[in-house]
Amino acid sequence: MERTTKHWPANAPLPSRAPGNRAASRLVPLPFNEEILQETAESARKEIGGTVSLGFLFATGDYYPHLPDLLEVIQVHGHIPCLVTCSGCGVIGTRRESEALPAVSLLLLHLPHTTLRVVELGPEPLPESPGDWYRRTGLPPHAVDFWIALVNPYGFPVEPWLQSWSKAYPHTPTIGGLCAARGDGDDEVFIAHNQNVLPQGHALLVGFRNGVRLHTVVSQGCRPIAEPCTITRAYGNTILTLGGRPAYAVLAEAFESLSPIDKIKAQGNLFVGLANNEYLEEFRQGDFLIRSILGADAVTGAVAVGGNPRVGQTLQWQLRDPLAARSDLAGQLHNVPRPLASLVFSCAGRGTELYGTPGHDANAIANIVGPAASAGIFCHGEIGPAGNGTFVHGNTISVGFLV
Repeated sequence: MERTTKHWPANAPLPSRAPGNRAASRLVPLPFNEEILQETAESARKEIGGTVSLGFLFATGDYYPHLPDLLEVIQVHGHIPCLVTCSGCGVIGTRRESEALPAVSLLLLHLPHTTLRVVELGPEPLPESPGDWYRRTGLPPHAVDFWIALVNPYGFPVEPWLQSWSKAYPHTPTIGGLCAARGDGDDEVFIAHNQNVLPQGHALLVGFRNGVRLHTVVSQGCRPIAEPCTITRAYGNTILTLGGRPAYAVLAEAFESLSPIDKIKAQGNLFVGLANNEYLEEFRQGDFLIRSILGADAVTGAVAVGGNPRVGQTLQWQLRDPLAARSDLAGQLHNVPRPLASLVFSCAGRGTELYGTPGHDANAIANIVGPAASAGIFCHGEIGPAGNGTFVHGNTISVGFLV
């Protein structure tokens, strides 16, 4: 049966939400300007009725020199009792994405029936058991409905944390992203809680309980190619053999299996997919964690990847494809209930680099789900559920819809 796409008029308001929850968002694609930021925070606060429970502020790294002033202006004039902030390569708002300019995106939430807890994590050794986690966060699984995670990855053990975190909160959704900046280094990467800028290697987690639910969408920008195979030898981040054959030879074979048009598309757009669940009878798009190919050596047969492959894991090569990305995202958005707001964490490789034009994903969300308040970042790793756990994804958009 053919699906009919909903299209919300660009300026049409959403029907009112119950019971009393409200949200407002703003995107400002400008360098630091205290007067404009003051007006932005005040207008968003007035839109939700003057009482703010929580604010999310996303900014490009260009704002780093002005960070103390930025945080003070937004928190004071937004009357925000709890403000969490992080940097991105670009920022995202309702129907808008800003990739090439200094910009900020602000989301204010009025959640009168929700209990909130902010947890700061540092690079110190991780808790060893679920019980240790509950003592660290102050929240056992029955006391939290979902988490939003903002992570400064420079010095923070992201993947070990998520492995341990998934065991402690196996049925509690966690969604978020790894902070980034438009430059290549870490100098402009930051996270902050209220007006306290955390050191490198820290993470912020916001726990929500009651009054609002989370609907997650994790949509990839790649489609599988060739056939799945099993990793038979690996060392560190290097895959040596697949099904007993040199990994490079298997990769070359996969490339040769492509059509002439796909071979052209594959230049710079081939990735590796590591299965997130080994117990599936058939693997499809979305069943893999997308990782970059860092290098390949025809002599040794080795392929280095941006991840931690393990012997016995299923692998399938992936081709970054805007058509597959559009289709997968639209299909998932059709299943989203009308939201109060959304938090969007998109790979820096999406946006204009993937689609050729800016704003595709933000417009898709507004057109299909509705133009609710929205804010987010382009980041260097997207956190979201997959299979039986929570993982860092690549070439993915991870969206948390508050409903």
